[in-house]
Amino acid sequence: MSGGTVLKPAAFLDRDGVLIQDTGYPHRPDQVAWIPGAAEAVRRLNGAGVFVFVVTNQSGVGRGYFPETDVVSLHRWMETELASQEARVDDWRYCPHHPEAALSRYRLDCSCRKPKPGMLLDLMRRWPVDLGRSFLIGDKPSDLAAAEAAGIPGHLFRGGNLDTTVRMLLGTGV
Repeated sequence: MSGGTVLKPAAFLDRDGVLIQDTGYPHRPDQVAWIPGAAEAVRRLNGAGVFVFVVTNQSGVGRGYFPETDVVSLHRWMETELASQEARVDDWRYCPHHPEAALSRYRLDCSCRKPKPGMLLDLMRRWPVDLGRSFLIGDKPSDLAAAEAAGIPGHLFRGGNLDTTVRMLLGTGV
């Protein structure tokens, strides 16, 4: 970053299992059940001056279950729902690829599919992220592996209230 750019910490959040229930390839608003405390957690991060980024594998696209436009539409809907509770996601990344995808154009072992760090690294290049104060919250070992590969701590969310987890993480100074 150029001189004078203020770096900010970032929270990289997995989508399914962290912000919304992992109900098996959710891609429409009627399939969404929010994790308790999700909007409060995002609002708390916003208030603490932390970038909020969503990083999510969406292999359902490559498997032919739904088109990429459904992912984009769902993320827009989620943004609106969060905004109605004064919470904001700064940026979204998703990976539609899978090495064994049914649709050939998505059959790729790409650098953005977690456990690889491509989505995180892309966001770090595009935003003034303070790497030393950033972290990821995910619900799978592949999320934590992506965080480690990107050089930030990863925290396993085992369910419950996401705001409780975020409050604890912010209190520890990560």
